[in-house]
This record gives sequence, C-alpha cells and structure tokens, in this order.
Amino acid sequence: MHSIDISEEAGVRYLHFGSDWVQGAMRTARPFALELDYTREMMLPLLLHDDAWPRKVLQVGLGAASVTKFLYRHRPRAKQTVIEIDPRVTAAARQFFRLPDDPARIDIRHGDGADFMIRSKLRYDLILVDGFDADARAGRLDTLPFYLDCRARLANDGLLCVNLLSRRKDFSKSVARLQDAFDGRAIAFPSCDSGNAIALGKVGPGETPSLEQLKAAATHLKRETSLNLLPTLARLAQSRHLAGGMLQL
Repeated sequence: MHSIDISEEAGVRYLHFGSDWVQGAMRTARPFALELDYTREMMLPLLLHDDAWPRKVLQVGLGAASVTKFLYRHRPRAKQTVIEIDPRVTAAARQFFRLPDDPARIDIRHGDGADFMIRSKLRYDLILVDGFDADARAGRLDTLPFYLDCRARLANDGLLCVNLLSRRKDFSKSVARLQDAFDGRAIAFPSCDSGNAIALGKVGPGETPSLEQLKAAATHLKRETSLNLLPTLARLAQSRHLAGGMLQL
C-alpha cells in the first residue's frame, strides 16, 4: 500500500501518494481557496446555474478536500456526499488540509466510487470525479460503464465534471467514452499545463449559454468567491466548444 505524504513549500501544502505526484494542494494562508488550476476549472459548472445550485453534490475522490471546502464555504445550502476509497486520505485532509467536521453538510463514506455509483439510488445535481491511484491511474473511474452509472445518478439538469489526467495529454479515448455515455453532450476543455483536462457531461439538451453570458457569470462568481474563471473562458473561446459564441454542450 502506498504511503500518504505531506510536503510544504512557499506557503503551499501538498498531498502525495507515495511519490512526487501532487494529489492535492492548499495555500495555508487561504485554506478554502482553490490552489491548483484544475480544481478551479472543476468549478466551471457553477457558471451554468444560479447561486442556489447545486443542492446535492456527489464527489468521488477526496484528495486534499480543495473542492469540498470551496463548495462548503461558497454553496452553504449544498449537501455533499464524498466517496473516498482510503480512510487515511480522509484523516490527512482533516489533520493537514482543514477539512471541516460537519456531517450534516459533508457526508464522507469510505469505499470504491464505482461500486457506490452502481448501488446508489439517489440523484445529484453535480457529480465530481477526481480519483487516481499513486501512479495517476483512474482505473474503473474512466470507463463507459462508470460514466453510464454517473448519468443514471444525475438529476434532470445535472452535470458530471471529471478530472482527466494523462502524462501523454491524450484524452481522446476518455472523451469518446463520455460522449457515448451522454449521447454526445460531453466536452473536454483544452488541457492545463499540468496535464489535467476537465470534462463535462450533461443530461438533456437544456439551454446553450453564450460566451457573454458565461463571462457575466464568471465575473459574478469572481466577485462573490474570488475564484477567477475568466482565463478558462478565454482558453475555451479558442476551442470548437464555443463555435458561434455559444457553448456546445
């Protein structure tokens, strides 16, 4: 079994699973902020809804609890269920990364995320998947059956947000699986420099926001939370996903 290691440099604390590969990070002076680029981009679904959304969140993979804490701080009406396979990760998140102990709002369960998705009968507004082993492998969390199970667990206007990670930065097979599961309503943003790419899957056609609407939502989110997603939108604007100035999802 891999070790759970903590390092710290220049005011940033890092989580590792027995290697130099970073599994999560927190700036100690701002414990509820999102330090890593990909964790910021996992909040892009917030631009597609008002501040009352989401009310029910499912997270697969806790890591350093960055996203958990951000939603806890800025979406206080959201009930979060977190599935983490390793209890040691939860202990580290509490001891070193300021994970709040509030079972009424953060329900942490230990087990396999793919198994949970099969068994669960509940539906969620937002499902966040960010689970990797010590070798940065997603395993069952990047398969067509898993994505189909995620879709079955989403509310009618629900969104799946997945962190894809590849040393080769080739996410085409993962995106193809997501598109198969969501009848084509899935996209991946241009890859971060870190090798992460964030992908979204959507249930139902719904509304198609324009770039201007997304920028207005990002400006509002920045004002309310200090999270700046405008650079992400600038990158997205250069991709085919904003053809004609409308988000193609």
